[in-house]
Amino acid sequence: MPGRVFTQLLEVAQDQHGYVTPRDARALNVNPLRLQDLVRQGLAERVAHGVYRIALVPVTALDQYMEASLWPQAARGVLCAETALDLHELCDVNPAKIHVSVPAGYRPRRDVPKLYTLHYRDLDGRDVTRHEGIPIVTPYRAILDGIDSHLGPRLLGQAIDNAKARGLLTREQLADVRRRMKVPAPAS
Repeated sequence: MPGRVFTQLLEVAQDQHGYVTPRDARALNVNPLRLQDLVRQGLAERVAHGVYRIALVPVTALDQYMEASLWPQAARGVLCAETALDLHELCDVNPAKIHVSVPAGYRPRRDVPKLYTLHYRDLDGRDVTRHEGIPIVTPYRAILDGIDSHLGPRLLGQAIDNAKARGLLTREQLADVRRRMKVPAPAS
């Protein structure tokens, strides 16, 4: 029968689509080696180096995104670029990889999974939000990422129009996006 440690880790996992890390265990004053005990007991699965999934938490369509944000162990990742545009449902982009922003100084100790594209930069706290508990850049930052990566003008226009219609951009952000795209502001 699972005990107190399992219950504590399960509470964290429920907020993270079933995932826990050694960092989460340490934050609970739990020896991270206890995660391996849970794997041996069949209560958890090791899905990547330093990332475990508690079996009791139901699988969702967003699990792969939470896993991607937890993968860079020392620096929690933030979903960005095309992935963020897709999850915010701003345009019809269909990213082939999961885009994850990590701090500029972060250097992975392991090979980056082929499914991930890392973006090295220091994000301002105002650029980060959450989507169903998953760290993700704001719609504004996602659009800027699209501009920086030369995403097609049709997709960028769609993202801007949708963000504007849903009230996700301030006037200043909208003007900034248009300026960066060299698009004239509409006549008032």
